[in-house]
Amino acid sequence: MTVQINLSEENSYKIYIEKLEELNFDRKVVVVTNPTVSSYHLEYLKSKIKAREFTICTIPDGEEYKNMQTLEMILSSCFEARLDRKSLLIAFGGGVIGDMTGFAASIYQRGIDFIQIPTTLLSQVDASVGGKTGINNKYGKNLIGTFHQPKAVYIDSSMLKTLPKREFGAGVAEIVKMAVTFNKDFFIWLENNDLNKENNIDIAIQKSVETKAWVVSQDEKEQGLRAALNYGHTFGHVIENETNYKMYLHGEAVGIGMCMANALAVKLNLMSSEDARRVEDLLKKYDIPTTYKIKDVEDFYEHFFLDKKSSNNKIKFIVPVGIGDCKITDDISKNDVIEVLEGF
Repeated sequence: MTVQINLSEENSYKIYIEKLEELNFDRKVVVVTNPTVSSYHLEYLKSKIKAREFTICTIPDGEEYKNMQTLEMILSSCFEARLDRKSLLIAFGGGVIGDMTGFAASIYQRGIDFIQIPTTLLSQVDASVGGKTGINNKYGKNLIGTFHQPKAVYIDSSMLKTLPKREFGAGVAEIVKMAVTFNKDFFIWLENNDLNKENNIDIAIQKSVETKAWVVSQDEKEQGLRAALNYGHTFGHVIENETNYKMYLHGEAVGIGMCMANALAVKLNLMSSEDARRVEDLLKKYDIPTTYKIKDVEDFYEHFFLDKKSSNNKIKFIVPVGIGDCKITDDISKNDVIEVLEGF
């Protein structure tokens, strides 16, 4: 099936959710991937792509490599391949690959085209859609980056067969995020269906992509509604930063972050304890962590001010309103937040 993202005429594009078909490009192409993805899927990709020239750029695997040094590796590959402004980058991997390839494409010769061929569940349901690009630094996650929409996204769920269980769970966390914030019926469906079954995961990918496409079409650069998709991320990004991006996968940190956001929503009487428990139970069903031991509550709180959504010295939180709706607010007292953090 095909999902359309409607932005400006220049930035609109299609998301194809189907077996990867032959792709023909009458231009130079650089594919950015990592050794793990290469070992499983690179030959398959090569059999599908026809291009004037075709180069592989292999970067290290892992969130800890989502930095300026690795970005330089991608840009060097572009220069060595003598890409011009009509050339193309292909992001072939998970969210880290997609974010970094998109960022490189946005700044190489002031911007060239790229497409996404995501290979992890997290990138298929979330990271590959919407045009957010970036890298991490010592101050936090994705604080350096651009909005640069891909020209197309090709989602082939057959690639998920090689995905480790933890990586699958990390993707499920982002699916749950979509359902809690925007679609109660989808959440109930998730409670009653096993995503380990192939036909079910295809349905979940489709529903998640349709949700994100709808949100991005209304708010491309996160001036309002799109910020709701950061449910769980405000807390999760601090967890990732505190653990140097080595203890938790991104989706796992988001899962914990959702539980923290739910606890805050319960305290504010926006969510019932029962609904918070339903979300936690759904995460646990896929072995997604839901707890975290905060060493220094005050320090954890101070990290919120580095969040991209915060402004004017106010922290913006996304808190669920029951299941299927949410609230974006910067009007939550420090005492309420600290009290919730102390529970962790």
